[in-house]
Parts: sequence; structure tokens; C-alpha cells
Amino acid sequence: MSLDFAPHPLRRQVLDELHARPFQLVETPRRVLLHAFSTADLPVVQERAALAAWCNATGAARPDEGANFHRAVFPTARLRWERHSEFSTYGWDVPAPGEDPFHWPLPQPTPVGAAVAAPGPLLVAIDLALVREEALGADWQGLFDPASLCVSGAMDGAATIATDFRQDARGYTRILVIDHTLTPAVAGALVQRLLEVETYRCFALLGLPEAQRMGPIIGRIERELVAVAGRMKTATGLESNAALLDTLVAQAAELEAEAALSSFRFGATRAYEALVRSRLAVIGEVPVEGHSTWAAFLDRRFAPAMRTCQTAADRQAELSQKLTRAANLLRTRVDIALEQQNRALLETMSERGRLQLRLQQTVEGLSIAAVSYYVLGLLGYLFKGGKDAGILPFEPTVATAAVLPFVVIVMALVVRRIRRSHGGD
Repeated sequence: MSLDFAPHPLRRQVLDELHARPFQLVETPRRVLLHAFSTADLPVVQERAALAAWCNATGAARPDEGANFHRAVFPTARLRWERHSEFSTYGWDVPAPGEDPFHWPLPQPTPVGAAVAAPGPLLVAIDLALVREEALGADWQGLFDPASLCVSGAMDGAATIATDFRQDARGYTRILVIDHTLTPAVAGALVQRLLEVETYRCFALLGLPEAQRMGPIIGRIERELVAVAGRMKTATGLESNAALLDTLVAQAAELEAEAALSSFRFGATRAYEALVRSRLAVIGEVPVEGHSTWAAFLDRRFAPAMRTCQTAADRQAELSQKLTRAANLLRTRVDIALEQQNRALLETMSERGRLQLRLQQTVEGLSIAAVSYYVLGLLGYLFKGGKDAGILPFEPTVATAAVLPFVVIVMALVVRRIRRSHGGD
């Protein structure tokens, strides 16, 4: 019976994610070389195309379109490619006959760096040897630095794992896996997890230089904030508070710019550290007398670096909050000073308005007298004309004097009406 339903557009991607990077079956003895390159500046399409060209040249299967994982399988060798968010890994594994687990050169040299060009700067190089217990000599521990040698049992005692986390003369970190009773499936899972522990450990430590770079910057801004807070106690007036606010804004802007540069690195460091811890937990280490386990060694050397990164990120976040609180406090003081200044300005404008009103009333009184004077002049001419024409029986000056009060009253009423009409508008 088939499912006759419309599938979710992401159903296939979700279901395939659990099987995106399966473990390989590994037969003992085996030799694995893994290289991890930083590829943050290289588009995955370009890297996949270069790998596809090499596959075509060797007759291996090409990577699928849009794939971030591919295995090129040959009669006795395999190339495993994985693309991650900021790096790519190339694993080359071949049979490893002989008593020397780290014999060089390999019977089939890795194509990485020769036929397959490096996609970016190299960060991780691992040389892992999976051998049977009876094939090792009694002095195999001499292959490592005794000062940092870590030896422990793994997978419920089915294997012993050893490394010193140091680089050999060729620049590889050596990892030895001694097979006691491993099946190919369990061996493949163990090998993959050990490679991931070392890979994620190295990429997690990329946060340490960033934390060391950020430390002096955070310390300087903290000291500057203390100085500004001290000046805030005695600062008065709008100009001094505004100057302090500008200083705080500049500090906050610098801190946010640095945070934008380091936030990804610190976030990636936390994620890689969690992956290292989870891989070690799955391996299930069993202590070997006289030696440190991988987890114990990393707790002494790796954990302090992770705490340094976390402390830098925490200081950065706390300082940002302190700058925000101080800026808000100063902004409130500046707003209050501006309100006081605006109130004083409004009071001054109100006083000027009252003075203008008084001046306007004075001008209005003068304008009544001036208009009345001109009206009386016109009436005087009218009365003189009437006297000369014999229409008026009295003297023009007497008539003008008689109408003077009425003219002034009428002009005052007209001006008052005009002022009221303007007030209503």
C-alpha cells in the first residue's frame, strides 16, 4: 500500500538527514588520513565541482547535485568528503599491513593536496592507525610523547585508544586504535568519532585567540565606563551631560562592532565543545592504569580555554548591558534638561506674547485716533463744500467739532469688530 498523500516539501530532506553521513565499515588493519580545511570563503558549489572533476578523471562516482557528503570507493582505498558550515574534511583510508602502525609512505598515497587541490587553509591533520593487538610490539607507547600520552579503553573494552594530541614530524596528530574484539561496524563508528573529537577540538580552540584579542578591548571599555560613571556624579547642565552621552554611545558602538565580529566565533566554539563532549561520552572511555583518559586530559587543557572563551563572551554581554543602562540614565538627564530649557523658552515666548499684545492694544488706540483724524478731515471738506453751496447753515468747523465724538466712537467700534473677527478665525 502506497501513501496517497501530498508530501511536505521538506519531507525527503528531513528523513534523509539521519542518514546523511553514515559510518563506514572498517576492517582491521586500516590506516586513515584526515585533513580538515577552512572553507568559509569558498562556495560549496566550487568545491563540489573540483571534487566531481577528480571523480571523473579516476572513474569514481560523482557527488550528487547539492550534496555535502560523498564517498569515492576504489578497490582498496576510499575518499570520504564532508562539507560543514565553515570547514571541509577529506578522509583517505587504505589497508595498513606491517608491524609499524604509522609506516610512511602509504602504499596508496592520498590524493588530497595533489590530485585534489586543498580547498582552503589546513587546520587539522590526523593520522589514525587501526591495528590488531597481536600485530603491535611491546614498546608501542614509544610512538607518543609520554608527557601527554592518553590511553583508555573504549566501546566496552573492545578497543584501546591512544594519542598524545601532538604533531609528528610530518605535521599529523597520531591516533592509535588497538582492536581487541571490534566488528567492522563498531570499528567504523569508533574511528569516525575519534576523528571528530580531534577535528572539533581544533575548531573549538579557534575561539581562544579571539577571546585573547577581545580581552584588552573589553578591559579598556570597562575602565572608560568607570570613568564616565564617575563624571556622571558631578556633571551638570545640558552640554556636559550630552558630551558624556556621546562618549557612551561611541563606546557602545565600538563594543557592538567587536561583538558582531566575535559572536559567530564564540557561538561556534560552544557548539564544537558540546560535540567533543558528546563524542567522548558515546565512546565510553574506561581508564587504563597509569595513563590519563582523553576526557581527563581535555578537562585539564581544553576546558580552561573553553572557559576563557565563555568568560569573554559573558563579559562582552554584561558590558553591553552596563553601557545601555548608563546611556539610558544619561539620556533621561539630557531629556529632563531639554524639558527645563523648553519650559524656560516657552515662558519667554509667553512674556513676549503679552508684550506684543500690549503693544498691539496701544497701536490700536493710536490707529483709532489716526483714522478718526482722516475721517474728520474728509468730513471737514464735505462741510466746507456744503457751506459754499449754501446747503449748510452753520460753520464747517462747528460741524466738524460736533461730529468728532461720533466719529471716534464709530471708529472704535469698527476696530473692535475687526479684532474680534480676527480672534474668531
